[in-house]
Amino acid sequence: MQEEFTAHMSMRDGQGRLYVVLLNTTDAWPEYCFGPTVPTLTERAEALSVLGFEPVPGAEWEWMEDSETLDDPSSPVVLIAAIRARLLEEEA
Repeated sequence: MQEEFTAHMSMRDGQGRLYVVLLNTTDAWPEYCFGPTVPTLTERAEALSVLGFEPVPGAEWEWMEDSETLDDPSSPVVLIAAIRARLLEEEA
């Protein structure tokens, strides 16, 4: 079975950032930045591909929101998403 990773995407201040969490390493996490709109499913898959990853078959993006300032309901919202990912087949 191929190793799985968690890819996260955050939307804050009108900018999107997708990164793949690599545990047990000092290497920089692969990262991709988006423009001011929430990227489509296709754009997210393409960004993962650029980073050398793909969603695990059947995986879906899970979204949550947080506040920029803890315990302040008037604080701007930060959107966070996650999906299980694996190395691209040709990379494995």
